[in-house]
Amino acid sequence: SIAILLYLARKFKTPDHWYPSDLQKRARVDEYLSWQHVSIRGKASKLFLTKMLLPMLTGQPVPPEKLESVTEELNVVLKQFEEKFLQDKPFIAGSEVSLADLVALVELMQPLGVGHNPFEERPKLAEWRGRVEEALGKKLVQETHEGILNISNL
Repeated sequence: SIAILLYLARKFKTPDHWYPSDLQKRARVDEYLSWQHVSIRGKASKLFLTKMLLPMLTGQPVPPEKLESVTEELNVVLKQFEEKFLQDKPFIAGSEVSLADLVALVELMQPLGVGHNPFEERPKLAEWRGRVEEALGKKLVQETHEGILNISNL
């Protein structure tokens, strides 16, 4: 949870870029972390549930118009994310990776796990993902998301 991430960042005095002491940068991180619950998290997990869990639970395919509607909802918040939070910056809070970037990347891995690539046809988003993965370590990102990316093998 966000509360736990913030607690850990404070308790263990993580490097400043994760949860910046600069008030403007911290406000950007806080703004994103507050926004993402009903936007990216909500829409990415809804797509995941619609494409993966509903068919598993019901034994029925999801109607194409429902899937299209859920996908469009995600596209709307991805556009907002690019325009409001990424703008022309390398990361959400500026020039360094933060908890906001970490949380955003994690949420966007869910659609990837069910065959929807939110980075496709979104060069700004794809470049941001590359920078976040580079900052975290590509191998670590891959290992961390291995389960969700291979969920269809269940």
